[in-house]
Amino acid sequence: MKKLVVNYITREKRFALVDNQKMEKFVVKQPRHASLVGNIYIGTVTKVLPGMNAAFVDIGEGKNGFIYRNKLPSYVLSDEEKAKKEKKSISSFVHQGERLIVQVDKDATGTKGPRLNAVIELSGQSIIYMPKGKYVAVSKKMEQLEEREKMRQFGYELKEDDEGLIFRTASLTVSEQDIRTELAELRQVFHELEVQAKAMKKPGILQEQDHFLLEMITDIKPIADDIEVIADDRQMAENLKKQFPHLPITIHTEKENIFSFYHLEGELERLLKRMVWLDNGAYLVIDEVEALTIIDVNTGKYSGKNNLADTVLKTNLLAASEAARQIRLRDVGGMILIDFIDMRTDQERSQVIGKIKKELEKDDRRTDVIGFTQLGILQLTRKKTRVSLAEGLMERCPECEGTGKIPSSETVAFRLERELYEYRYRDLEEVVIELTEEVKNVFCGEQNVHRNRLEEILGFTLQFDVRTSKRPFYHIGKIRQ
Repeated sequence: MKKLVVNYITREKRFALVDNQKMEKFVVKQPRHASLVGNIYIGTVTKVLPGMNAAFVDIGEGKNGFIYRNKLPSYVLSDEEKAKKEKKSISSFVHQGERLIVQVDKDATGTKGPRLNAVIELSGQSIIYMPKGKYVAVSKKMEQLEEREKMRQFGYELKEDDEGLIFRTASLTVSEQDIRTELAELRQVFHELEVQAKAMKKPGILQEQDHFLLEMITDIKPIADDIEVIADDRQMAENLKKQFPHLPITIHTEKENIFSFYHLEGELERLLKRMVWLDNGAYLVIDEVEALTIIDVNTGKYSGKNNLADTVLKTNLLAASEAARQIRLRDVGGMILIDFIDMRTDQERSQVIGKIKKELEKDDRRTDVIGFTQLGILQLTRKKTRVSLAEGLMERCPECEGTGKIPSSETVAFRLERELYEYRYRDLEEVVIELTEEVKNVFCGEQNVHRNRLEEILGFTLQFDVRTSKRPFYHIGKIRQ
């Protein structure tokens, strides 16, 4: 049976899906990366832009959000013909100072604020309720036309004039009475939001979306009959029970952190390292850069039992399986290149592609395996919807600024020499230089041979103030005329 280990009591929320003592998925949410998508606010329109058919809305989050004309209830609910309605400016549907209940559709990016929608969507298990949506839709996953039409007609019977409904795939497995009950509950939720909004004098949040809990629920759904949950927060466990009444949940009460107790902290630390060892002694080297991720396969200590071709194929198949797992666990997105050990035949390359495709079926994110290049490098692309594990848990090194390299002591010493040459025609007596011991040694040379030569050329003396630093540096300080 699979296990879902949930660390919820601290500000950083984490969960890990474990199958046969092996981590298959890891998710972490930190406050600084919290998404606003799905959150509902009471906002005030601060500016209307007829030229863009958009408006800016203060939602109390610092940066104003923006909303397009077709996301306003007054536009959606208008009985005018579509062609006539589209010719009207946004000023006909909203005005500066107007208060709106809005929902975040997309997080802020760069200088842009969050994108908003005033046609609110409230999600239930079987339906999505839109108090001012005015239409009925059915999930595309319902493939049979007869079922889709039946659901659509039922929706028009259920909804009031201004309301909208979207039937989810789960609506097929519940009774009509259950759907009616859920609709009544969602109507009550929206009524309470309206009451809360009227009582608030300033823009602010009305309902916050728990993306961490939603992702957990999404992962549990397909395997609810074959999983147990171990959590360290009773309230969160009760919320899960509401979704899955028969789900076995254990509350962790030990003093030791739940991840440490189940030996997951070490696994997490390994996910942040460049090198990943395989069971046969071979290893992967994983490098993430801004534009792409590169995975290099090395035989390491593995030499095989029969011949070179056998060693290469077995290592590459093992590497393909682990590479897919690492991509999933590290949540790597964008372009991915895997440099397997050179293979002689197309048949061997096909086996490796087949292996990695099979392992990627476990991934809930879309990944396209493009194929091998002429240089024998496998190309993949994986949909990027959020920052990777490394981007989320680590930050750019202030010393190397993310390059992994810093100027050598020799490079810094030669820069100092070039800069000092710029002072040679000035009437100076002494220059004091702050620098590290390594830079000083390179600059001065054995028995101060280079220092003496420079002092003679420059016409002034050099004094050194040695400082300790992890990075080779120099700074020209006092200059005596």
